[in-house]
Amino acid sequence: MGTYATPEQLAAYTGKPAPADAERLLARASADIDDALLTACYPVTSTGAPADPAHAQALADAACAQVEYLLAAGEDGTGASARWLSVSAGSVSLSANSSLPTALDLAPRALRELQRAGLTGHGVHEW
Repeated sequence: MGTYATPEQLAAYTGKPAPADAERLLARASADIDDALLTACYPVTSTGAPADPAHAQALADAACAQVEYLLAAGEDGTGASARWLSVSAGSVSLSANSSLPTALDLAPRALRELQRAGLTGHGVHEW
């Protein structure tokens, strides 16, 4: 699957103009959403898109929430900004962040969008 949302949807979700690199950020956010839903089961079309419009909307909203979260954290979608506590150029001085999360850093609002659509926390069911 490509991206779950468009720059226009991002602008509508945040109430602000989409950033110049919105397509790249949305692609990264959509990959984060895919990682969060690695074992989720929901109906898809032949192209892999969600078949249920409510699921498609939840995935779009979650991707927008993830971008909003990354931008608020000063992140560019690479994860690099959280890697260093401080960096200097003269005589090079780097200080790594030892408390860097090892798991996916999913925006709380993105997780709630997915939960409300029933895309997380599925119990055991017949296949």
